[in-house]
Amino acid sequence: MSIALDNRRRVTVQRLSIVAATLWVCLILMSLFAPSTNDISPRTGDPVLKNFSAVRGDTGSIKVTMADESYTLERRGSEWVMAETGGYPVRTDRLNTLAEGLETLTWGARRTDNPERMERLGLGDPRKGGNGVLVQVFATNGALTAEMITGRRGDRLYARDAGEDVAFRAEGELPPLYTRQAWLDLDIVDIEDSAISAVRLTDSSGASIYLTREAGGGPRSFTPAPPHQNDRLRSRLAASTTALAVSRLSPIDVKPQADLTSRAVARHITETYDGLEIDLRAWREPDGHWVTLRAVEAGDAARRAQTINDRAEGWAFKLTEYDWQEFAPRVSSIVIKTPVPTSIDGPPPITSDFQP
Repeated sequence: MSIALDNRRRVTVQRLSIVAATLWVCLILMSLFAPSTNDISPRTGDPVLKNFSAVRGDTGSIKVTMADESYTLERRGSEWVMAETGGYPVRTDRLNTLAEGLETLTWGARRTDNPERMERLGLGDPRKGGNGVLVQVFATNGALTAEMITGRRGDRLYARDAGEDVAFRAEGELPPLYTRQAWLDLDIVDIEDSAISAVRLTDSSGASIYLTREAGGGPRSFTPAPPHQNDRLRSRLAASTTALAVSRLSPIDVKPQADLTSRAVARHITETYDGLEIDLRAWREPDGHWVTLRAVEAGDAARRAQTINDRAEGWAFKLTEYDWQEFAPRVSSIVIKTPVPTSIDGPPPITSDFQP
């Protein structure tokens, strides 16, 4: 009997120990994750930009400043543009997301008032080289109406008043602010590679090629065509790369075409089966590699050409050097030129006046 009784007591003690340990774990977790008195603030639940709702309709510009870059979204008439690009339009969907975010963003739990810990929350003052983002809202008359510093740590958003060293969780959402390119709608041309029928290329030396393919041909089926039908391809891949380049056009920045300081070094004309032509010129500038382009109306493609021109005319688009090379390769890297035999009595050989 005593053995059985001892066993029951031992089991009871073990169960009580488990229950006690579980309660201790729960208490520890509650102490870690429950808001402390330091987290409580009279601001919690209030708008971060408390007067933005009142001034939103009169907003003339929003400036975003980081330690290594800044940009300004500016209202010009009925359109919003980026001032640093010379006035290129910004994406309306992203602008609307920003405006809604600034209006609905509220103070969450208080985090710290230690200036040395601001960097940990992504709230370092960018005016002093910190890792935060300063957002300033200006009225149409230029007056500063609201400002804050915001930042992220993981998937959490934080904010603080631009003149204070008190950090809070921010409840709400803002679009990515760390790159100005994300605000620019640079998808200028939308052409499938299967729609491209031919390409004309003139390089910086004045050498030209004309490559075509039959409808339904594969990416590497481009071949030299008159007046360059005697040229021999060095590589079908090289021919395909430049022939289909416009289908991969991916600008990374933009500026007014009038700001270009050099001369075009190459000309690249894409033709489609339905008669659309994209006349692109390549420029090598001190600040990078740029292209300008214009669509030529032809037949059923007239409406699409006008849409492209409305967005592209007057602007130069920056490419990475790698992408830019697809529009400006040396002709000699694609074909071997074959001299055209001439006859004393016959007509002169066909030449091209195609110039960059």
